[in-house]
Amino acid sequence: MAITKQDVEKIATLANLALSETEKECFTSQLSSIVSYIEKLDKLNTSDVLPMSHSTLSGDNGYTMREDILAPSLGQKKALANAPDGGEGHFKVPKVIG
Repeated sequence: MAITKQDVEKIATLANLALSETEKECFTSQLSSIVSYIEKLDKLNTSDVLPMSHSTLSGDNGYTMREDILAPSLGQKKALANAPDGGEGHFKVPKVIG
């Protein structure tokens, strides 16, 4: 399934993105390559492959995780030290919803 320029324009509209003609052509090519690769993967025989429920599973050993060790927290002053606009004990962020 090839991705067309119209597909890219529709996706850009849905994502509220303004793309130049050069970007539309570039994304058309890139998305077509991605879909082509996925189509190749879809042809692989995976009937003998067991499904994974989590990427940290390590064969028959179960989960590969470190010990949960209690450690002191960073603290409010240190956490806000590099904030561009630290409030009174909190991070100040620009208004997102108008």
